[in-house]
Amino acid sequence: MKETPYAWVVVWATFVCLALIFGVSYSFAAFFEPFAAEFSAQRAEVSWIFGLSGFVYFVLGAGGGMLADRFGPRLVCSAGMVLIALGLLATSWATSLLAVYLSYGLLVGLGIALVYTPSIASVQPWFTTRRGLAGGIASSGVGAGTLLVPVLVAMAIGPMPWRDAMRALALGVLLLGLLAAALLRRAPASNGSGKNGGSGGSASGLTLRETLRTPTFRWLYLATVLASPVMFIPFAHVSASARDLGLSEALAVGLVGLIGVGSLVGRFAIGLVADRMGRAQTLVLMQLSMGASYLLWGAASGHVLLALFALWFGLSYGSIVSLLPALCMDYFGGKSVASVVGTLYSGAALGNLLGPVLAGAVFDVSGHYLGVMAVCLFLSLCATWASRKMKASGQTLY
Repeated sequence: MKETPYAWVVVWATFVCLALIFGVSYSFAAFFEPFAAEFSAQRAEVSWIFGLSGFVYFVLGAGGGMLADRFGPRLVCSAGMVLIALGLLATSWATSLLAVYLSYGLLVGLGIALVYTPSIASVQPWFTTRRGLAGGIASSGVGAGTLLVPVLVAMAIGPMPWRDAMRALALGVLLLGLLAAALLRRAPASNGSGKNGGSGGSASGLTLRETLRTPTFRWLYLATVLASPVMFIPFAHVSASARDLGLSEALAVGLVGLIGVGSLVGRFAIGLVADRMGRAQTLVLMQLSMGASYLLWGAASGHVLLALFALWFGLSYGSIVSLLPALCMDYFGGKSVASVVGTLYSGAALGNLLGPVLAGAVFDVSGHYLGVMAVCLFLSLCATWASRKMKASGQTLY
């Protein structure tokens, strides 16, 4: 399909959507201590908030993809932005940790599910030769949001109560999110005959059911399951780890921003590299790199090594996430790409839910994160192995 100028509008609209939803998700680092203090909770208890939100949006991302395949990304993403704003508002009025679990964990998670998969999957069918670059730019919105939003929220929490900061965040999501979602369109090859661009389009590829039967998808799914705890534990705990070493609140939360910097670099650069080296081989290398970054976290005794860890980890993590939708398009085609990507992302649900919670529980018992780091390094090696198996079995299947 010839790439049209509007394809790049979709790329940048997706960039904004992803920056907003993951800026909200990873602003958890800024709210971690206020939640713990407000509700007199331990780290494992507070970590459930982040875990629940991620679990919901990864499990329900497949449903969001199916809705987008049927109704188009604009309608589904707009609904998601509204739900996120409502969840943040409800959290600002919460009087118990259980209420935060429901509002931030479940309602915000549901909203993200309706934005994440439909937006990122809308990019790939617009492109052919520059698919890796386009996917990298679009998904770099995750890095931009991770860099900017938690830091801005942390700065806001200083002069204002955390509840007011939460309400300001809700307003920003509602205004910018609806604007960006309104710009999302399906690629012409994916358009159906209905008014909303419904099903029945002419895009080539496998159905979701056919995709699930392939060894390639199964290996890719296993790699996602194994890598997910490695991906999400730092977002919940690296700031807390920095506070344990005596770093200031600004430097501690700033580490999440540095993960965003690394993620931005990885997402922009990896598209160009992967389009030349091969996306499957690049995925293998980035899985290994993400695990190796934990060695720096384990060795860190101050801000310098923690900052280097955040950058290295962010680059590896961002590269992996930006490669997955492009690999789905490469191997399984555009017929059900949103559903396929959403189903693949469901593999991250359990690791997102339990990884940060178990890491918090280990810290509450042992007083350190060394055991957590060792397990994550092992899981990363396993994910690298599964990615190699995926590459070995992979071929264009349509």
